[in-house]
Amino acid sequence: MSDQVRVRFAPSPTGALHVGGVRTALYNYLLAKKLGGKMLLRIEDTDQTRFVEGAENYIIEALSWIGITIDEGVGVGGPHAPYRQSERKAMYMDYAMQLINSGKAYYAFDSSEELDAMRQTFESQGSAFQYNAATRGRLKNSLTISEEETQAKIAAGEPFVIRLKVPAKEEVRFKDIIRDWVHVHSSTMDDKVLMKSDGMPTYHLANVVDDHLMEITHVIRGEEWLPSAPLHVLLYRAFGWEDTMPQFAHLPLLLKPEGNGKLSKRDADLGGFPVFPLEWKNPDGSIAKGFREEGYLNDAVVNFLAFLGWNPGTEQELFSMDELVEAFTLERINKAGAKFDINKAKWFNQQYLKLRSDETLATEYLPNFELDKALKIVHLFKERVTFPQEITKEAEALFVAPTTYDETVVASKWNDDAKKGISAFKDALPALDNFVADEIKHVLNDELQKLGIKMGKVMQALRVATTGVGAGPDLMLSMEIIGKEAVITRLEKALAVL
Repeated sequence: MSDQVRVRFAPSPTGALHVGGVRTALYNYLLAKKLGGKMLLRIEDTDQTRFVEGAENYIIEALSWIGITIDEGVGVGGPHAPYRQSERKAMYMDYAMQLINSGKAYYAFDSSEELDAMRQTFESQGSAFQYNAATRGRLKNSLTISEEETQAKIAAGEPFVIRLKVPAKEEVRFKDIIRDWVHVHSSTMDDKVLMKSDGMPTYHLANVVDDHLMEITHVIRGEEWLPSAPLHVLLYRAFGWEDTMPQFAHLPLLLKPEGNGKLSKRDADLGGFPVFPLEWKNPDGSIAKGFREEGYLNDAVVNFLAFLGWNPGTEQELFSMDELVEAFTLERINKAGAKFDINKAKWFNQQYLKLRSDETLATEYLPNFELDKALKIVHLFKERVTFPQEITKEAEALFVAPTTYDETVVASKWNDDAKKGISAFKDALPALDNFVADEIKHVLNDELQKLGIKMGKVMQALRVATTGVGAGPDLMLSMEIIGKEAVITRLEKALAVL
């Protein structure tokens, strides 16, 4: 077993990657980087009925966008290839046979109809059916029929599954890094299927075998896998791998924004927010929103997800990926579920947007403007928006002359003083050669002083005349960007129609 920390993210390619999965990948990545280890990507596609075309590429692209570098696995390769479970199919039967031969597993030939009948019998008696130590002796399996009959059934091609022979009276206990000691009595567990009748392994067998062969030291996964953990512990024991069994850490659930119940795609649809990192096209042609396409910056999403269930123990809220690596420990992850507060995600986005350089935003989001003008636009709106594409919208609005005017402002501010001041200001502008914010303000001041009108009496009316709305960013810089001729034309129109 390797002394190096080795973690894995092992999603199934069944559709878009939920942000809960992205958070799991992030925590794995942070731990690996913190402890100088390796991050693996394994695709768990043993259930071919749920395979969705394009899902694997989506997973790889999503992790890349978030900033998670895969050291080994699908798309990268490595010493434990292949990293898709469907390509490892042949070996799982060998491991299942190891358990058969050591008496830790058995063949079961029960048809689904026979199992349904048994289930109904139990229900009619007011109890639930479990295929376990208490019932296996009454069912059709290699524990109740002879070796010869078992082999004859297999030779004749009769369908079978291989089940784990769970010990009858045993306490299964393991220490979870987040939840401390977990105790389960084997009498509450059923003899889980390890190999299905189609020759494919179940998640449980493939997961344990692969984690062992890939020398995984820490299994960090969602709380929904906690009920399966005792079974996995039994499998490690059955194989004789208990000494090298990975440490477990089961992450808290992501809860609905109001905190009652697990976050779902339906919650996202109803709330109008994304729960996927990237946009995803559903088979019916509908589009599921993605954080990236909605305008969230990747470092804001990383920060938001990191805080869903973990805290650094300090007042710091904004972290670079390197700072998260430095601060991260599994011990600071909460047991309780974490509310998915989209407003917090928006707040993170605003903070990271402010941290982006004007040059970066100008070139990325305003490529059709001259750089000098684009920089002015970014500077004007950067502190006022949540998403970068809003800068583009605001910029476009600047260059469209208003056709309507804020009625409330017109009613309260568009008076004789305002009209006189704006008219004098308009008449003075043609002589202004250097049409920049400071000079524009200087001209306005001069004209209002001559008329004995205070600036406060005119500013909101001037804004409405120029932009049509009563509030917005720095008006002088806005006029500089709009341009002298356009400003004069807008003022003339307002004075004529209002």
